[in-house]
Amino acid sequence: MSGQSITDRITAAQHSVTGSAISKTVCKATTHEIMGPKKKHLDYLIQCTNEMNVNIPQLADTLFERTTNTSWVVVFKSLTTTHHLMVYGNERFIQYLASRNTLFNLSNFLDKSGLQGYDMSTFIRRYSRYLNEKAVSYRQVAFDFTKVKRGSDGLMRTMNTEKLLKTIPIIQNQMDVLLDFNVNANELTNGVINAAFMLLFKDAIRLFAAYNEGIINLLEKYFDMKKVQCKDGLDIYKKFLTRMTRISEFLKVAEQVGIDRGDIPDLSQAPSSLLDALEQHLASLEGKKVKDSTAASRASTLSNAVSSLANTGISFTKVDEREKQAALEEEQARLKALKLAVNFTNQVLPQNDQQQKPNSIGRRDR
Repeated sequence: MSGQSITDRITAAQHSVTGSAISKTVCKATTHEIMGPKKKHLDYLIQCTNEMNVNIPQLADTLFERTTNTSWVVVFKSLTTTHHLMVYGNERFIQYLASRNTLFNLSNFLDKSGLQGYDMSTFIRRYSRYLNEKAVSYRQVAFDFTKVKRGSDGLMRTMNTEKLLKTIPIIQNQMDVLLDFNVNANELTNGVINAAFMLLFKDAIRLFAAYNEGIINLLEKYFDMKKVQCKDGLDIYKKFLTRMTRISEFLKVAEQVGIDRGDIPDLSQAPSSLLDALEQHLASLEGKKVKDSTAASRASTLSNAVSSLANTGISFTKVDEREKQAALEEEQARLKALKLAVNFTNQVLPQNDQQQKPNSIGRRDR
């Protein structure tokens, strides 16, 4: 099935009659066409989130309504459009989603219309869980982990111990649900799921960047923590190592489907000796007999670990800079095209006026 369906056209026409430009655009962004939502429709909806007179709950409800459709294409594109607005729209859009008790209730969604419907329904259920979790994370911390300031003076690097130990598990939960999308390169077979994967890919690298900086902060504080805090911190670090393996596998899929290698960050593993040092320190706080280690060797191990993770952070920064540069070039190209169009219009209109004047005189003479 390709092209807009009769239902798409009727729904868009109904919104034209009622004068609802937003609803009409949502409908056009989520048609039955097996392709990602069109950029012009997404750009319009982003613009809407920045207009103070636009009713954000109404916009969100229109998207939620589209997810009640029986077609996997419409539902998947509705989720992708929602995700796009969460990432690129005004913050009040994700704030509203976070304020709701429920978002997407698609845990039992299944399109039985064909084999592709069965296959894509699995990813719709996983994707909806991630978007729900992204909104829950925002509700818990009041910010989007993928948009926080990074670097030595960034949010996760400057957070105090108590808050850090509460915040990192929230990142871990969101990362887990994202990685549970669990798609292979040979399953990215159409423009709809590909559009979703690109948004997940961008969320993954930004989310992991914040996660990585939180771990650096944790390690720098670890040897000054209380016993209970050390226990929590060690558990967090062990989980981080597991998720590092999973994110590496996710990034391999991104590379396999043709995402530019320069857009994929390099992950640097901390030395294995660090885990041993962390475990030994906790054991000593618990009064257990441990092997002797000097403060100098411990400091050296910690320094090497932080350096490795910092290199990963630098890699994320380079990816960010590439994306910002690409976005800037795209905006410059758009403005150039707009300027050319305006110049062309200004040249054509006077010519049309001159051509019409003799005709009007001729008619009066006759």
